[in-house]
Amino acid sequence: MSFFTEMDCYLFGQATHYDIYRKMGAHVVTKNGKKGVCFTVWAPHAARVHVIGDFNGWNETSHEMDRVEPNTMGVYELFVPGVEEGALYKYLILARDGSKHYKADPYGTYAQMRPETASIVYDIGHFKWTDGEWMKERAATEGELYEKPMAIYEVHPGSWMRHPGRDDEGFYSYRELADALVEYVKEMGYTHVELMGISEYPFDGSWGYQVTGYYAPTSRYGTPEDFAYLVNEFHRNKIGVILDWVPAHFPRDAHGLAMFDGTPTYEYADTRKGEHPDWGTKIFDYAKNEVKNFLIGSALMWVEHYHVDGLRVDAVASMLYLDYGKQDGQWVANKYGGHENLEAIEFFKHINTLILGRNPGAVMIAEESTAWPLVTGKAEDNGLNFSYKWNMGWMHDFLDYMKLDPYFRKDNHNKMTFAMSYNASEKYILVLSHDEVVHLKCSLLNKMPGLEEDKFKNLMCAYAFMMGHSGKKLLFMGQDFAQVQEWSEARELDWYLLENPYHKKIHDWMKALLHMYRKNPCMYQLDTCWDGFEWINADDRERSIFSFVRKSKDGKNNLLFVINFTPMAREDYRVGVLKRRQHKLVLNSESAEYNNTDTDRPDTYKPEKKDCDGKKYSFAYPLAPYGVAVFSF
Repeated sequence: MSFFTEMDCYLFGQATHYDIYRKMGAHVVTKNGKKGVCFTVWAPHAARVHVIGDFNGWNETSHEMDRVEPNTMGVYELFVPGVEEGALYKYLILARDGSKHYKADPYGTYAQMRPETASIVYDIGHFKWTDGEWMKERAATEGELYEKPMAIYEVHPGSWMRHPGRDDEGFYSYRELADALVEYVKEMGYTHVELMGISEYPFDGSWGYQVTGYYAPTSRYGTPEDFAYLVNEFHRNKIGVILDWVPAHFPRDAHGLAMFDGTPTYEYADTRKGEHPDWGTKIFDYAKNEVKNFLIGSALMWVEHYHVDGLRVDAVASMLYLDYGKQDGQWVANKYGGHENLEAIEFFKHINTLILGRNPGAVMIAEESTAWPLVTGKAEDNGLNFSYKWNMGWMHDFLDYMKLDPYFRKDNHNKMTFAMSYNASEKYILVLSHDEVVHLKCSLLNKMPGLEEDKFKNLMCAYAFMMGHSGKKLLFMGQDFAQVQEWSEARELDWYLLENPYHKKIHDWMKALLHMYRKNPCMYQLDTCWDGFEWINADDRERSIFSFVRKSKDGKNNLLFVINFTPMAREDYRVGVLKRRQHKLVLNSESAEYNNTDTDRPDTYKPEKKDCDGKKYSFAYPLAPYGVAVFSF
């Protein structure tokens, strides 16, 4: 009797086999009283398929696989008695043109450490989870998702921190990260961590965005059970885990998915649809149900088996547009003559609705940089049903402004105010991601104008504006202590910089902002509408000062932000207020812990009946060069 049943074939062919990873791949089972491994692979156009491995001396003819009925499905299966967990294996696919293809298992749950490329038999069911309280709370707060804080720490595990001088390149293991990284994220005040490069990939320089193992946590840092331990520890410390996930494209590596059975199996056959000319990668064929099921199964495995709280979907725009990154003649229009990939649109509606429906409280996040409408709109309203969209427009405008000499900022004032004009159109995350600190773009610190002290003060202003602005937040590792070098996957962050007072003060400033963010519901409860944000003065372009209020649902403990983006002191500054309430100074960039000279400021300010900023009441506050002041009322 076949392990992969006729019902499995039916569901797989409908793209609705949501537990496909429990059937495809290599599984330790007992058959006819004998313990061994059942290997199952999809290779619809293969002439013959063999499983080879260390258990048979990599013999290419001894273990031919059987084609499962219905024969047209193209699923091959073989039970091999005596094979144990830990065995190395690949599939040898004999194509109809006579060529041989040595392939890693697309559904493999564990792989050899690169540069080796074999899959490893591994039972991912061993780990005993102890995060039940987190999972229960996550599900219970589903309806309040957008009213919860989300401050994400984006991390590349292999370069966050390393053990110097070791033969294994000094990578921290998943279990070591469960100690050091979990503690760091918790202490700083982040609510979530977003992990790059977890799905197995062969080339370090791709950072994990050219995947060969969609079901396998990378072996660089340990076993799948070790990865589960890391997620469990984050959850036990009340920290959410988001993974980067890459359904847009895959590399051409010989052991990977490309030309899997000697034909375009996972990719579109027409190279105008099936290849990214700029990236040199293959594009998944979203018209094939088996391919859609492969991707859906991967996403579900990470969320449901590994308890991951969400997926950040990479390169969504490249999936939505048939002409993305292509010249005339390099792409083919859809059946209506347009450039939209209709199959990818339906794929997003399917997978997002499915994952969010089956996993209350989980999130799906789109890295999408265009004006595509309703990315976070409901599927029934013709939206893509993502939970959040990265606000790339805000990021580019914000960084363009921050790079400017303060003298020229007055001519670009609108770059800092524009994002609020469209804030309600989607559910946004404001991002300062890894992409902004590589490829000669400079670190965030070195984007800032001026000499050393000015750079740090500019960065303090930037972080205060970002944390105060509507939208959830994401910051890439190293930027919270003002990393000087551009990021490289080949080395750890420059942690020694924390011995420098300037960097330590930035670190303390970011920590204070994060804890203030989490402590005050006004900073996250009403992120997606004007009810939670009001400009006090959005037009003070000559002085490059921005003032705005973040409001809570109950009208209590609101916060007033005042930020001066020039090195000019404004001793006569006055700010309008919404109510004649006493305002308490809760964060001040001039205090001793953030500034070389402590500038004494009163703790409280009582508004007077003096018109300012279009308000009846106001109070005076001497605003320092690059001064940031946050008041509660």
